[in-house]
Amino acid sequence: MANATGLNAPEVAASMGLILAAVVEAAALLGNGALLVVVLRTPGLRDALYLVHLCVVDLLAAGSIMPLGLLAAPPPGLGRVRLGPAPCRAARFLSAALLPACTLGVAALGLARYRLIVHPLRPGARPPPTLVLTAVWAAAGLLGALSLLGPPPAPPPAPARCSVLAGGLEPFRPLWALLAFALPALLLLGAYGGIFLVARRAALRPPRPARGSRPRSDSLDSRLSILPPLRPRPPWGKAALAPALAVGQFAACWLPYGCACLAPAAQAAAAEAAVTWVAYSAFAAHPFLYGLLQRPVRRTLGRLARRALRRPPRACTSRAWHPRALLQHLHRPPEGPVLGPSEAPEQARDLAGRESLSMPEAT
Repeated sequence: MANATGLNAPEVAASMGLILAAVVEAAALLGNGALLVVVLRTPGLRDALYLVHLCVVDLLAAGSIMPLGLLAAPPPGLGRVRLGPAPCRAARFLSAALLPACTLGVAALGLARYRLIVHPLRPGARPPPTLVLTAVWAAAGLLGALSLLGPPPAPPPAPARCSVLAGGLEPFRPLWALLAFALPALLLLGAYGGIFLVARRAALRPPRPARGSRPRSDSLDSRLSILPPLRPRPPWGKAALAPALAVGQFAACWLPYGCACLAPAAQAAAAEAAVTWVAYSAFAAHPFLYGLLQRPVRRTLGRLARRALRRPPRACTSRAWHPRALLQHLHRPPEGPVLGPSEAPEQARDLAGRESLSMPEAT
């Protein structure tokens, strides 16, 4: 029984990894697709172009390199499909180009938000987004072209290494780690650190008294209202939430991959599947981190959700308003008994007598 359990343990681990990877890919596709629709429907969003670029890069990665990781991951990986020389080089190029495009795009988004918050009245200090994204794709294309200089995949008995970590790119991996991880990490840390300092300075600044405000009374209630709380909270706690989430998510997803690029080839090949899918989880986290934390995006998402879930009004039956049915209803005889000409005066006299009897009672 123990031997059977030990033999089945790698298969169970591979199945669990396959399920988790499929969940990550589905979340990346659905989240980025929904965020792209919401951003395009949100008017007046200042960093819309950077968000659209990030969604497009994440969708490209979720539609190309993530399925290849599911099908052709190295053992003990997720898939067992072997790629040929041309598909292997294509997978290596896409992996080496899309990952830097993602990390550099995140850094560009952080810098854009820093300039919008710290220098809102200086539009000349902000470079055009097209120039920034052109530089991002130039760096990503350079790293992708360098990946094509690696050796072809090994013969069929050996596993085919079709990634940056284990593709025979030892001379280029430090450069890739510098441009794709270290530089975006420093830019992101500087941008969100500046945003936190500005928010902290604004939170610590005492509020200005309003014009025409009356002085505080010297009553007991007034004295109790100015007492400090028992557990004072730092005023910059809410301002530190978004920078901490952005920097923490970037470090948690990309730090293992960046360290694996600097490790020896044998250790990088052994940890390839784990660190690769930890990095791929960033594609699923971006819609929630950079989309739902923005108030205009949340408003547009709520409006679209209410519009989609709104119940249609009840339509009136066409038979009731049909001309023929309406004429039949008008010409239909009354349901009660029809009074003759001799009975109508008697009924009128009875009604008059009842009214005359009831008048004195009411008086």
